[in-house]
Amino acid sequence: MKETEKEERQLAAELEKEYEAAGVPADVVRFCLPVLDGLRPEFERIDRIEEAAQLKVLTAMQAERVSAECFGTSTGYGYDDPGRETLERVYARIFGTEAAIVRAQIVCGTHALALALGGVLRPGDVMFSPCGKPYDTLDEVIGLRPCPGSLAEFGIGYRQTELTADGGFDWEQIGQVLADPAVRLVHIQRSRGYASRPTLSVAQIGELIAFVKDCRPDAVCLVDNCYGEFTELTEPTQVGADLAVGSLIKNPGGGLAPIGGYIAGRADLIERIGYRLTSPGLGLEVGATLGVNRSFFQGLFLAPSVTAAAMKGAVFTAAVYEKLGFPISPGVHGRRSDIIQSVDLLAPEVLESFCRGIQAAAPVDSYVAPIPWDMPGYDSQVIMAAGAFISGSSIELSADGPMRPPYTVFFQGGLTWPHAKIGVMKSVASLLADGLITLG
Repeated sequence: MKETEKEERQLAAELEKEYEAAGVPADVVRFCLPVLDGLRPEFERIDRIEEAAQLKVLTAMQAERVSAECFGTSTGYGYDDPGRETLERVYARIFGTEAAIVRAQIVCGTHALALALGGVLRPGDVMFSPCGKPYDTLDEVIGLRPCPGSLAEFGIGYRQTELTADGGFDWEQIGQVLADPAVRLVHIQRSRGYASRPTLSVAQIGELIAFVKDCRPDAVCLVDNCYGEFTELTEPTQVGADLAVGSLIKNPGGGLAPIGGYIAGRADLIERIGYRLTSPGLGLEVGATLGVNRSFFQGLFLAPSVTAAAMKGAVFTAAVYEKLGFPISPGVHGRRSDIIQSVDLLAPEVLESFCRGIQAAAPVDSYVAPIPWDMPGYDSQVIMAAGAFISGSSIELSADGPMRPPYTVFFQGGLTWPHAKIGVMKSVASLLADGLITLG
């Protein structure tokens, strides 16, 4: 036996021991790891996207002359914060936009979307979604479920059209809605949320925006970009979106941002949204950073690598659970435009066991057993596994799903590829221990 082959066998044996100590039996390791042999093309593509994104982030930081001064803090009103102002220019450069808002005062992606919608829309305007109903947490924002402060309460209307059976756009219906002169904003959700539809690619988003602008040049096209940043070579704002909105505790925060959100887009729209964020007359001139600048910059720098790790984890999940016989989306070799992998687990006990396995793989709160609960903003009970350093950070290893048929789990995140891989195998170990699967 060659020396290198002997070393490889020894390493494999040691790795099995480490997995065994971590609660992953050898039969699970031997079932899961062989799928990696067929994933090289997908992983190589992810590596190329990661490298391109890293270059984009690096050159943006260099062009905007990021310095140690940018890592300082501000308090109170936060006037003249060089770090905040530089970071927003960096984001605008990365997204190819005129301006950007990147603030710790934005508490989550839903908040960022609410700010953008409230900044652009006025009484009598109509918000239009051509991709079906947006993510559940926007129901109260729009007013689909009554809530004080909703758009509906301010006299702002809402219309939607559904995607076609094959996941495409219903161009005829979209054109009919756009004929209404009250339609002011077109909301395009890139990721699927808890819907069964596929994630929209940047190319599809660009095609939709071109159609919208042809029908209504004055309509504002806003893209909910959550989970999609750095998963493709371009961003929606580079194919015509007027605004892109996202959360810093997802992809662009790189696992280091402790809070925050971003909105990138046209300068006139960003100005209006800035007045919504703070106050008319104040806008973006205020907003103390309270010591988070370094985490925002460093997290953004790491974001391409962290996002690539999460994408590899999603591909691995697809391959393992397809091998187990569960319906998956996207497919193992399918197009990916976000970090999410969905698996239809078909029974509530399987969904709960999967989430227990992911939780058991967490570095934080690994001893906690997630259970379904009535989570604010959702119309059914939701189970979530997330032992994260940053509360609610879904760029970290996490899984969640609504407790309703077909009991789909939405797996995402993993600050490193090995951790994502460990999490997937821990989920399989949990299902096996609960007698819910057999390994063929």
